[in-house]
Amino acid sequence: MLHIEKWKVILTAILCVLGIAYALPNVMPPERAQWLGEISSGWLPHKTVSLGLDLQGGAHLLLEADMKTVIKERMESMGDAARQALRKEGIGYSGGITVRNDGISFKLLDPAKHGDDAQKIGRSLEQLSSVKLSPDGIVSVTLDEVGMRDMTSKIIEQSIEIVRRRVDALGTKEPVIQRQGNDRIVVQVPGLQNSQELKDILGHAAKMTFHLLDENAMTTGVPGAGSKKLPMVQDPQRQLIIRSKPLIGGERLIDSQPGFDQQGSIVSFRFDSVGTKLFCDISSDNVGKPFAIVLDEKILSAPAIREPICGGSGQISGGFDVKEATNLAMMLRSGALPAELTVVEERTVGPSLGSDSVASGKTAACAAFIAVFVFMLISYGLFGVFADIALMLNLVFIFALLSLLQATLTLPGIAAIILTIGIAVDANVLVFERIREEIRHGRSVLSSIDTGYRQALRTIFDSNLTTLIVAMILFSFGSGPVKGFAVAMSIGIVTSLFASIM
Repeated sequence: MLHIEKWKVILTAILCVLGIAYALPNVMPPERAQWLGEISSGWLPHKTVSLGLDLQGGAHLLLEADMKTVIKERMESMGDAARQALRKEGIGYSGGITVRNDGISFKLLDPAKHGDDAQKIGRSLEQLSSVKLSPDGIVSVTLDEVGMRDMTSKIIEQSIEIVRRRVDALGTKEPVIQRQGNDRIVVQVPGLQNSQELKDILGHAAKMTFHLLDENAMTTGVPGAGSKKLPMVQDPQRQLIIRSKPLIGGERLIDSQPGFDQQGSIVSFRFDSVGTKLFCDISSDNVGKPFAIVLDEKILSAPAIREPICGGSGQISGGFDVKEATNLAMMLRSGALPAELTVVEERTVGPSLGSDSVASGKTAACAAFIAVFVFMLISYGLFGVFADIALMLNLVFIFALLSLLQATLTLPGIAAIILTIGIAVDANVLVFERIREEIRHGRSVLSSIDTGYRQALRTIFDSNLTTLIVAMILFSFGSGPVKGFAVAMSIGIVTSLFASIM
């Protein structure tokens, strides 16, 4: 006799109810779904599937990082660190420190005495660097190919993280930010039709530093050694000469917010504990002297230090409007980009193209569903009705899981769902044909149903597992649309297996 365990019935009923509940917000007006989340503090199902760039339109940027400048700055920083370490250890060298594209070198005055200590200092400067001491006392610290690749990879990863923070601050939903090649980053922001705003935010390194003005050079108007001339933001024709070495960097900022004072929009900032102490010591030692607040090689303001500033906070006023102040505060909060990013490709997908894609996808899905529905009904009668009910629940489960995972649905994802509609009834076909075969062999109807499900289960599991393996490989090695297809396909396989069997 056919017997179905009670726990299977209960589990199936609960999952069906949950699936319908989590899929339901997708057919509600957006404001109603949001209202559900607000009144329940988020515990009622209210999340919906996010549409990708190809469905709702948006901005696509391909950014290239200026790695040459970053590596040059990194090597100069390595040279400064070596100079300080050699001075601290009392190790003499002649001719200064030479900075190259792949490292630094310097010549020791007494190689026999200080050779080992100098090599030890060289090894501490940078990971994955090789240190060599020549017979004539020249110490070379060189980053090999592996070291350069590791440095580049870290810079790109850091850039991606900062780009993600800035894009998230725009309030966009489900942006796609990923690495392409060695030094490029792809940014796709669905729903954003003004790509200029995105370029403005990502095109600035937002590297803020504090410098003392070189008062001696200001009298002559010619920058000397260790100084440089930079323009003012408000008046580019007016240029000031500042000391090249910053007193403190923007990496010590922990917060930045837009605000207002009597002169208009301002940006207030706050340092961490180390930055607070540094700023307090610097301002105490330089009372009465002017200092410059520099952002991306432009001077925002150059006030005089009237008294020690030990509160750990300050403000910038540069004639900003409200939007400029808000964007600047956001960029300072998210951190400075380690490398300047240049837009090498820009595309804007209009909402009309996205709506056409959605309409085509709906038409294809409805046509596929109706065709499968009618085929199963004609081929298997009442059993076909059961299979069609399972197919409808399968679609409900797919959208419930996509909503729960906050996955982004793209055009390839729609293609995967349509494909799933076709293969979802594959398990039912196997079971029903096995039942027919058992009936032809003289078994009773109930016995044939029981045997049909038990005997077909292994075949069904194996066929779905092989398809799932392919989907996982696509997800592992693919990118962009291929990953979207693989995710939707994997979800469809799991839900169709449950819907067909249970």
